[in-house]
Amino acid sequence: MPRRHPPRRHARRAVLAALLPVLVVAGCTVGPSTRPAVVQNDAPAPTERDREESPAPLPPLGEPGSSRIGWSDCAAETREQLGEAAGRNLNYECAYLTTTLDPPGMPGQGLARMSVLKAGDGPVPLVVVNDVDGEPGTRYAARLAATLPDELLQQFSLIGVDRRGTGGSDAVRCIPSAERATLLDSDPSEGIQRPLDAARTAGQQCAIALEDEQGAIDTRRTTSDLETLRENLGMDRLHALGHGEGSRVLAVYSARFPDKTGRMVLDGMPDPSDDHATVLDGVAGGAEATLDAAGAQLGRDLRADVTALTGELDRGAPLTSGGYRLTPQLAVRAVLSGLAQRDRWADLADAVAAARSGDPNPLFGFVRPHIVEDRLAAARLDGTIATQCNDTVTRQPADRLASTARDLARNHPVFGAALAQELVWCSPWPTRSDEPGDIASEHTPPIVVVSTETDPVTPGKGTVRAADQMPRAVHVAWKGAGHGALSSACVTDAARGFLVDGEVPRDGTLCPA
Repeated sequence: MPRRHPPRRHARRAVLAALLPVLVVAGCTVGPSTRPAVVQNDAPAPTERDREESPAPLPPLGEPGSSRIGWSDCAAETREQLGEAAGRNLNYECAYLTTTLDPPGMPGQGLARMSVLKAGDGPVPLVVVNDVDGEPGTRYAARLAATLPDELLQQFSLIGVDRRGTGGSDAVRCIPSAERATLLDSDPSEGIQRPLDAARTAGQQCAIALEDEQGAIDTRRTTSDLETLRENLGMDRLHALGHGEGSRVLAVYSARFPDKTGRMVLDGMPDPSDDHATVLDGVAGGAEATLDAAGAQLGRDLRADVTALTGELDRGAPLTSGGYRLTPQLAVRAVLSGLAQRDRWADLADAVAAARSGDPNPLFGFVRPHIVEDRLAAARLDGTIATQCNDTVTRQPADRLASTARDLARNHPVFGAALAQELVWCSPWPTRSDEPGDIASEHTPPIVVVSTETDPVTPGKGTVRAADQMPRAVHVAWKGAGHGALSSACVTDAARGFLVDGEVPRDGTLCPA
């Protein structure tokens, strides 16, 4: 969507000293369902806790009050960006809200900007939150709206949110281009010093560029942005859908604001463990299983193709695209990005084949949004690192980083080394004293948590562990492959019944692949 770019950090500092009101810039209680599970199976989905037999009643959808958001038409621009993915002829409107920056040490002070998009004309707002390293939430919501059932869009309009520090919400721009490339193209299992030096430089430059804002890019403050959005939408409760790591934002929101939580579907919660290395081990395993699943769907040995490509890049003449050298690890990063987009698996396989034939451009296209910034769009890596590093207090010494990277590369030969890069990113980042927030609350209404068995970003086992920590979670398990389960008709039907009709799925519902 087209974005205006007002003056950034230095202009904000003039107002940091005052508490600021939130301004708009851009102008039948339902109980648990007796409906049978969508798919019944004698073997229930795995769980590690005993959930209540009768969860608390769902709140009503409610009637929207007076909205204070000044929407403006952005349909033409949105359809142009989506291309064929626009599908049905929906209406799209865009707006900006001003929220409180709330940097550490200066609570309630400063200004931040939030970009939102409304897709469709349903009367009830359904807020959509995407992964921090995925496409901006506004665009993701527009794309998702084109795939959802008519019945759901008759009840809801989707409200996509560019999370704090991403997309049109004052996207973070602070990592120098050369360091950004090093963070994504290096192999920490072969040598830790090069990526560690790049991470130090990135952290220093972000501290200079972001100033007070550096510590304000995190999950907890993003939940405050969502609370601001709820108020401006005129809703008593926030109804929402989270995708991947965006689900954690909504889980933290529900624990912070249980009395403001409405009907929520969390599609692919990340593993909540504090052990980052163990989480990455699970992600690497999920990514390699997804690579095999994608290959099987396409009738190709995609794992063999990727392995052959990385070997050729390691031994042969370097390939470059857009001024960037396609190293083995940058190629693997591109494959990871492609695996997260199930509808583009055929394009990914063709891109791998093209790179093996000497044309790296299609494959580089998958990683380009993460590494390249221009006037219209920031590189996604900057906002990703700021958010991830502010959300964790874990920092590891260099020797332990190196040994863990070697373990990941040995256990997962395709993706282990690339994912080990993430252990290095936060090593020199300032350590935070506060956590992003709990995901567990006894006081929320039932929340549907959907796991995907074979997921390259939020593997099913990690999602189950997250659901086990949420007392009011109702778990739906999809036996398929891909990032997120809304491509499953069975899961979509369960989500529709929950959101529209207030029918709580049976805990442990299984949906076939």
